[in-house]
Amino acid sequence: MTLSPVDNLLASINHVIVGKSEQIRLLITALLARGHVLLEDLPGMGKTVLAKTLAQAIGGTYNRLQFTADLLPSDVIGLHVYNQRTQEFELRRGPIFADVLLADEINRATPRTQSGLLEGMEERQVTIEGITLPLPPAMFVIATQNPIESEGTYPLPEAQLDRFLFKLSLGYGTREDSREILRRFRSDSPLGEVKPVITVDEIAALQQQVTSVHVSQAVEDYVIDLTEATRSHRSVEVGISPRAMLALLRAAQAAAFVAGRSYVLPDDVKWVFPSLATHRIRLSMEAELHVTEAEVAAQILQSVPAPVEESV
Repeated sequence: MTLSPVDNLLASINHVIVGKSEQIRLLITALLARGHVLLEDLPGMGKTVLAKTLAQAIGGTYNRLQFTADLLPSDVIGLHVYNQRTQEFELRRGPIFADVLLADEINRATPRTQSGLLEGMEERQVTIEGITLPLPPAMFVIATQNPIESEGTYPLPEAQLDRFLFKLSLGYGTREDSREILRRFRSDSPLGEVKPVITVDEIAALQQQVTSVHVSQAVEDYVIDLTEATRSHRSVEVGISPRAMLALLRAAQAAAFVAGRSYVLPDDVKWVFPSLATHRIRLSMEAELHVTEAEVAAQILQSVPAPVEESV
């Protein structure tokens, strides 16, 4: 049986990353939906290895940028430097010019530097001293932040959070996962064995195909119902935006595509909703004492009825 390009990509990453098939599937869904991913996890959970593995599996360029308090926007996007030999200014491109960018500990940089990513993530272009330059068409940002360390950090503003399609966490895994990690990485990292199974151009083509995945009116209504439920929930002060609603639909299309279907099911919407909604809804001050965003997202999924049957 011949595997699809998406299945080959999933298998290649799962060969390195142990016990995280659900998160990896969501990661590829975000990539095909032309979104970006925020990984909130403790240090040492495999975030860097995951980003490197993805870059190698798609045969793309990879850059890692460690965000610190003294980092400047020009350190992200680039700048013009004077060449004394030629007596001319030359463009030095920043690390954002990559197919896969790992923005490590993004919340350690100032809001000014964080904003250097916004144009690139949203529009696939950056402006350097008035000159607009295109980024790689399939450019994918994986940003990380530590959920428990707040000293010396700058919380991401809502506008920046909204640029991330999904917020994910890898977590510790099971005891058997730990045993497999010890065995798989005992002699050497399997990362060195990862070969490209798909090209960046093929990724761009798949991203275009995702937009053609059929969405029925019943699924559209379901997306709207979930969106409105985030705005009317008693614990929510600010629900998800129209842009987030569009992102929910696009993510569901990508989820259906990853599953090998040409049409969206309500289950696709249900599957992507928690990862898409938890970092976008803002709880009231009173509700924060009793529930989490994830619990509210689960309550919304339970309270909003889904279409029973979906047909093309």
